[in-house]
Amino acid sequence: MTNHEPSPSDTASTPGATDGAAAVRQHGPWKIKATRITYQDPWVTVRRDEVIRPDGSDGSYATVGIKPGVCVIALDDQGNVHLTEEFHYAVGRMTIEGVSGGIEPGDTALETAHRELAEELGISAAQMLPFGTTDPFTASVHSPTALFVARGLTHGPPRPESTELIHPVVLPLDQAIRRVLDGSITHAPTVITLLRLAMETG
Repeated sequence: MTNHEPSPSDTASTPGATDGAAAVRQHGPWKIKATRITYQDPWVTVRRDEVIRPDGSDGSYATVGIKPGVCVIALDDQGNVHLTEEFHYAVGRMTIEGVSGGIEPGDTALETAHRELAEELGISAAQMLPFGTTDPFTASVHSPTALFVARGLTHGPPRPESTELIHPVVLPLDQAIRRVLDGSITHAPTVITLLRLAMETG
């Protein structure tokens, strides 16, 4: 979805109101008069707010919420990173990236990182080092992703979900960085984690 600020005239009513009768609430320099959920599934929520803009004019603002997730880069004792290659529906092509997955209700980011690493690549890690959180988009999409580097690796059989056709990719860290710099690796959480890892180990 393209990041944008909807026009002030974009105020048509939408089904699925959730708090239309609620009091106006402050949201930074914006004021939210009403909120409607226009679409929701286990992964994605589309929300439309009727707002008062910072300049005082009326309008609407649509945001997309994506389930919070994790991205894990596994680094072995030889300095290789263990990545995945998989077709991703939204971009319509194969991408190389770290192990990624959504955080289920009741689970922590750390628990999810260990689970996804075992499921997608069959790797268990003695250490799961937190590398912070990134917001891949900020204007119209809320999709916080917790970043981890896994160390002390033990390999076993992967257990991917039925829709996941994952090919493991093992690269020396410096080669992975070159793939970032030449545009072959574009997944933002993976790019951030690889670059930080290279800075901290270089």
